Amino acid sequence: MAALTLDRNPCVLVVGTDEVLAGQLSMDLKSSGYEPIVASNIATGKHLAHELQPALIVIDRMLGGESGLSLCSHIRSLGSRVPVLVLIGRDTVDDRVACLEAGADDYFLKPYRTIEFLQLVHLYLQPDTSSNHQLRFGDLVLDLASRRALRNGRAIDLTMKEYELLKYLMEHPREVLTREQILENVWGYDFLGESNVIEVYIRYLRLKIEDEGEKRLIQTVRGVGYVMREA
Repeated sequence: MAALTLDRNPCVLVVGTDEVLAGQLSMDLKSSGYEPIVASNIATGKHLAHELQPALIVIDRMLGGESGLSLCSHIRSLGSRVPVLVLIGRDTVDDRVACLEAGADDYFLKPYRTIEFLQLVHLYLQPDTSSNHQLRFGDLVLDLASRRALRNGRAIDLTMKEYELLKYLMEHPREVLTREQILENVWGYDFLGESNVIEVYIRYLRLKIEDEGEKRLIQTVRGVGYVMREA
């Protein structure tokens, strides 16, 4: 089967066993100018993710007794960097960490809400209009074309959300950014209730850019937020 090529409408792969939810997602995506393709199980999801090379993948964490996170992990194990959104039923630290560890870029909390979901999809599929090719801070370089970080010559793969977070921090070096500023500018939508999603992403971003024991560049300003600066 040849890879699907869409000149105008980005292809979005939806993987879920809930036919009603998958149908609603598909209808909303199509009405918003996307080309949805639905897979009802992990095996089909794996096949279509490889064959279609979609612009974005949406995975329901609960797939008929199987975990959608295993599909996410499989996609990342193949080296794919396509944005992956996971639908989850609980918003706990453990759930968010599990999504990140599986390689997901972001999550969407059920029950499904059309407007908020489409805002999130648009956030990931909008083109990067940055005019500069690279951002630099000390020995850390962020390549805006490949969406990869480099530190001391070591290439660092980032999920889409990790990339957006690091980009925002590097665009404001030595400037203390509040949690509210980061949520507004990186996530671009409102969270329901209190969430420490920023702390979770900062933790995993630090693990990646400090993997070789490099000094910390993302500093915590207790009670305020974060700043990109040398200690």
